[in-house]
Order: sequence, then C-alpha cells, then structure tokens
Amino acid sequence: MKKEVIVVPYDPSWPQTFQELKKVYQEVLVGLLLDIQHVGSTSVPGLAAKPKIDIDLVVENEIKKEEVIRRLEELGYVHVGDLGIAGREAFKRPSDKVPFHKNERSWPLHNLYVCIEGIPAVLNHLLFRDYLRQQPETAEAYGQLKKALAKAHPDDIDAYVEKKTAFIIEVLRKAGFPQQELKAIIEQNKAPG
Repeated sequence: MKKEVIVVPYDPSWPQTFQELKKVYQEVLVGLLLDIQHVGSTSVPGLAAKPKIDIDLVVENEIKKEEVIRRLEELGYVHVGDLGIAGREAFKRPSDKVPFHKNERSWPLHNLYVCIEGIPAVLNHLLFRDYLRQQPETAEAYGQLKKALAKAHPDDIDAYVEKKTAFIIEVLRKAGFPQQELKAIIEQNKAPG
C-alpha cells in the first residue's frame, strides 16, 4: 500500500492526547476493559515518530471484545477487522471528529486496537515500549533509523515497516520475547508482493 511516511520529532503533547482519549474510553467502556495502553513510538519520551497515537484497549475475552466493538462503532469508529493479527481488532476514523463524545471537537490522529489480554501483539507493544523507555540510547538509534527510512521511502509505508523490522526484532529478543512469536512478527511486517 502506497502511503506517505512522515516521521517528526517527539511532541510532548502526545501523552496528554492519549490521556484525553483514555478518559473517553473509560467513560464509554466502563466495566469492559482490563487496561488502556499508550503504545508505539509516541509513547516513548523523546522518540521521533509518525504523529499518530497508538492505543491498545485490552479486554478479557471475545464476549467483551464484541461489546467494545459495538460501542466504539457508536462513537463513530469503523471496525476494519484483525488485519491479519489474531486477537487484535483495528479501527479507522472516517472523520477527525471521531470519537464523537459530548463536546464536539477534532481529535489528533490515532490508531485504535481492541486486544484480548495476553495475545502476542499486546505483549510485543508493551515490551518494546518499555525497553525503549528504559534504554534512551536504543530509543535514539530507533528514532534515527525511522527518520532515515522515512526519507528513503517517503511514499511507501510497507517498505518503511519492513525495513525497521530487524531493529524491532532485536530489541524484542533482548527483552525476552518468545522466538516463535518473533517469526510471526517478521512475517506480519513483510511488504506485500
């Protein structure tokens, strides 16, 4: 899929944006969530990133997942399925007004996922984030790689993702992620074709 790749310096407003969105989810999804996590590069202080907040809504089971999907659709999100990652459901926003909630406002860019507790995608996100938060030199190297890849592949998100996979795998290996799951991540991140 050809899509513009933009990597920007860290923005200190990202955690605040996450907190504002988290409040909406806590209110609308009360009793359904085990956790709400800010993941991805915007969750690591100082790390250059694509300016889009990544959020994992963690649920206990399939029954809760289905109810969360229904309520998110009421907020204006469009459910787009698991996109090849079992146990993780993705959503897109047809408007910057999504989530529709109380006061109408525009929301910054964000990716939203509903994940069943314990799936590899959640563990991957948390381990990678936490490792980078604890290892600023590694986070800096990752930021430099992301900037270089965005420059080399400015209109090809698939190539950008595939080319940074080796770095991600090495960090996850150091953090103790299971070898079998690392192979799955490599496969998921391969550019189509």
